[in-house]
Amino acid sequence: MGAPVSAETAVVRLNEIVGARATIARGVLDDHGRSEAYHASRPPDVVVFPETTQEVAEIVKLCSELGMPVVPFGAGTSLEGNAASVAGGVCIDFARMNRVLQVHDKDLDVVVQPGITRKQLNAHLRDTGLFFPIDPGADASIGGMTSTRASGTMAVRYGTMKDNVLALEVVLPDGRTIRTSQRARKSSAGYDLTRLFVGSEGTLGVITEITLKLHPWPQAISSAVCSFGRLDQAIDTAIEVIQSGIPVARMELLDEVMMCGINGYSKLAYREAPTLFFEFHGTKASVAEQAELAEAIAAEHDGQGFQWARAAEDRTKLWHARDNTLYAGLSLKPGAKAMITDVCVPISRLTECLTETRRDIDANGLIAPVVGHVGDGNFHLLILIDQDNADEVARAKALHARLVARAIAMEGTCTGEHGIGTGKIGFLQDELGDAVDIMRGIKASIDPKGIMNPGKIFLPNAAVLA
Repeated sequence: MGAPVSAETAVVRLNEIVGARATIARGVLDDHGRSEAYHASRPPDVVVFPETTQEVAEIVKLCSELGMPVVPFGAGTSLEGNAASVAGGVCIDFARMNRVLQVHDKDLDVVVQPGITRKQLNAHLRDTGLFFPIDPGADASIGGMTSTRASGTMAVRYGTMKDNVLALEVVLPDGRTIRTSQRARKSSAGYDLTRLFVGSEGTLGVITEITLKLHPWPQAISSAVCSFGRLDQAIDTAIEVIQSGIPVARMELLDEVMMCGINGYSKLAYREAPTLFFEFHGTKASVAEQAELAEAIAAEHDGQGFQWARAAEDRTKLWHARDNTLYAGLSLKPGAKAMITDVCVPISRLTECLTETRRDIDANGLIAPVVGHVGDGNFHLLILIDQDNADEVARAKALHARLVARAIAMEGTCTGEHGIGTGKIGFLQDELGDAVDIMRGIKASIDPKGIMNPGKIFLPNAAVLA
C-alpha cells in the first residue's frame, strides 16, 4: 500500500472533510478495536463519523490517495472479525448515518442509511402496517446485515438479506458513487451488482444507502414451545414441518445445554431437553391450521408439552429468552469466552450433522450449547473456553475445524450468516476451490490498491501489500 501515513496527518485531512468528526482519541479507537468475536483484532488508526454519502466519497477518495485501509463499521458485533482493523487505517463509523430516507408504503419498500438498526427501522415503520423481518439481532445495523448477508430467525419464511435488498448506493474505492439497481421488484438489466455487494463485507466498496423490501404485519401471530426426548426427534420434526409445506415463520432449535442456560439466565422453567420454538404468521384461520399441523407432526416424534404463547406479552417473553442465548450460554461457564461459529447444511443432512457434532462436543469434554435456525439447516455453536487454558483452547479450535469440515463434506457451507471475516478465511478454499480465484479477480479489478477492509474473506496477494 506504499509508505504509511501518520494518524496525525490523516485526522487533519479528514477533519477538513467532516469538521471535527474524525478522531484519534485512544478511548474511541479502543472501542472500535473490540467486538463479540473471539478472533484477535487491533484498533484502527483513525475513526471518522460521516453524515452524508458525499462525505463518505471524499473520505474514501482521500484514503485511496494516502494508501490507508478503509474499514466500514456498524454495530460492531463482527462475530467473524468482519470489521476488525487488522491493518489499521480509517474506520468509518455509520452511527450518524442512521436515517430512514424514504418509505414507499404502496410499493412495500424503504430506503435507509446503513447505520440504522433493525429495531429503529421497525419503530419508524410502526404506523404503516409494514415491517422488516430479517432479525440477526434487534440492535444489528442494516449496513452490517447487508455486508455480511445476514439472516436470522425469520429467514425460513421471509428469506435472508440477499432476498430482501432491492438496491444499493455504494462508494467505490476510488471515491466514485454508483447505484446498483432501481426499485423495481425484478430486473434482468446487466450483471446483478446488488447481489455482488450484499455479503462482500466492505471489501469492494462502502454501502451508503440500502433499499429494502418490506412485508405486511400478519393479521395473527401465534408462538409455541415443544420439547423432545432426543435431539434427532426435534430435528426430524423441523424437517417434516418444512417438507409438509407449512409456512412456519420461525422454527428455532435449542439443545438441552442451551435450555439449561436460558432457564438460569432468563429465570424460566422450561424442560431442559432439546426444544423447538415455533412462530406462525397469517390470518387467524391459517395460523390455527398451521399450528394444528405442526403440533400433530411433533406428536409423531414424541414431542411433549406444546406450550402456546398467543398473547403479545407471552410471545415477547418467549422470544426474548431465545434472543438472549449468547448471554444464557455464557452463564453456563462464568468468566468464559465464547468461540461462536455457525454452519449450514441441506436440511436432509441436518440430523446427521447435528447429532455427530453433539457427540464430538461431549467426547472432548467441552461445553458448547447449540442454537439453530433449523428450518433452513443453519445452526450455531457457542464453544465456551477459558482463554488461559491452552489445552481447552486447542480442543475448541479442533472441534470447530471438524464441524466446518463435516458441514462442507455434507455439501453445506462454513458459514450460514456470519460471513467469512478473518475467522473463516482458512475454510473458504475448502468449500469453493477455484471459485475463490474468481473472487480475488473481482476484488482486484474493483479495488486494485487493496484498501477496502483488507484481510477479510481471503488474504490479499503479496503484490497488493507492497
